[in-house]
Amino acid sequence: MLLKPGVVGLNGAETRDGTMTTATRTLRLNPGDNIVIALQDLAAGEVVDGIDAPLAQDIPRGHKIARSPIAAGQTVIRYGQIIGQATADIASGAHVHSHNLGMGDHKQDHAFASVAVPLPPIGEERTFQGYRRADGKVGTRNYLGILTSVNCSGSVARFIAEAAEKSGLLDEFPNVDGIMAIVHGSGCGMSSKGEGYDTLFRTLAGYGQNPNFGGILLVGLGCEVMQLPDLVGRRPIRADGALRYMTIQQNGGTRRTIELALEELRSLAALANEARREPCPVSEIMVGMQCGGSDGYSGITANPALGYASDLLVRHGGTTILSETSEIYGAEHLLTRRAETAEVGQKLIDRIAWWEDYTARNRMEMDNNPSPGNKRGGLTTILEKSLGAVAKSGTAPLREVYLYGEIIDRKGFVFMDSPGYDPCSVTGQIASGANLIVFTTGRGSVSGYKPTPCIKLATNSEMYARMSGDMDLNCGDIVTEGVSIEQKGTDLFELMIRVASGEPTKSEELGYGGVEFVPWQIGAVM
Repeated sequence: MLLKPGVVGLNGAETRDGTMTTATRTLRLNPGDNIVIALQDLAAGEVVDGIDAPLAQDIPRGHKIARSPIAAGQTVIRYGQIIGQATADIASGAHVHSHNLGMGDHKQDHAFASVAVPLPPIGEERTFQGYRRADGKVGTRNYLGILTSVNCSGSVARFIAEAAEKSGLLDEFPNVDGIMAIVHGSGCGMSSKGEGYDTLFRTLAGYGQNPNFGGILLVGLGCEVMQLPDLVGRRPIRADGALRYMTIQQNGGTRRTIELALEELRSLAALANEARREPCPVSEIMVGMQCGGSDGYSGITANPALGYASDLLVRHGGTTILSETSEIYGAEHLLTRRAETAEVGQKLIDRIAWWEDYTARNRMEMDNNPSPGNKRGGLTTILEKSLGAVAKSGTAPLREVYLYGEIIDRKGFVFMDSPGYDPCSVTGQIASGANLIVFTTGRGSVSGYKPTPCIKLATNSEMYARMSGDMDLNCGDIVTEGVSIEQKGTDLFELMIRVASGEPTKSEELGYGGVEFVPWQIGAVM
């Protein structure tokens, strides 16, 4: 079994799925594991309980150590799951990492819908202070967005936002959180049909519908492939009428467009300013779950704590979104088993197959991940990273699988297809409707995702102390202080409610979110 929330113990105490060896020094996550995790920097020659021989070399914190000899070709086990095969003989007490561990065979039994057990609902209704929208959704923030159809209108969108700020346009509209330009590098030089076009269309239309926007000004150049009439007409973007659109060519150029845009923004601001925070059920919170800059602690601290919080939100009727398809690779069988139906499980496998083809035709490999930073933090193969990443999803049944940026219309735990590249993945989740993001990091991420607040979780206490100005919650104390995953997950759940009600996150206080809109660009640029 993958590490469940609440299994990590300290001080040598036995846990449900594993045991601590020498307290605060190493951790074995499952009785079947043939490696342990270093919980502090260890020196060559040290003797560590549970390992057959003294350490063969220095072992950095978060890295793996062989408990006993592992022969070349033998599988290496962590979380009770295969994370790869030894590429050379590994002695007891030796460092297990990229130099002696590779992917190997990782075929798994999908066992569709075999363990999909509904979580017991929580009867007590919790509320947060949110913005109710005309379409029934609830926002956690109240921004105005200047949404561009094409890269060619990006500079003008930024000019409009800068002019609005200089003019003090929002001074008389205190209920509006701000104005943001949403610019990107696509919208033209692409086919007008197919995967690439459809993906960008869903993303732009989805951003226009996100409940964290109180109004949208859509700005195009006029001659691009992604035409405004298609965006506005093919699927109504907003039910409240808080949408205006214009093209630079039709308006007569840059200066005239800025003048007209300021008039439209004032009108939109007046509409958005009528919104007030009011008590709304926690079931209206939709959380996009992310991990970036992962390390060897991610799968044993912050990710399972987020998984526990995810289960709490689902039990209250809310929605959580797991994504990053390339970072569940090798652990997808743990999700297909939790699928509510075999059809839902097959949807996930179909996306995995698409990714295998996608990477192959672009001369890449699915094991291109982990990144160099992930490896410095102790992760070796995508199998190992994926097993830790899936811990973010908790134990709830998988209700549905969605395409990138597809509007999520089912509550509970769901999956949205996306790359593992964090800004791109979060962009899709926000387009799908996420009104809150929770992001775990072991190396230290410093991004933000307007209009949706992002809660950052540190996986280890050392990084949290170094980057506390960017981190919202330390999960490293699960290891250093013996805090239970249940307690940390509950703390996170309460923080999610406070942030959804308006408490600013560290990334919001620092002003992040202006450059993290990164739609997934698929297909040829022509």
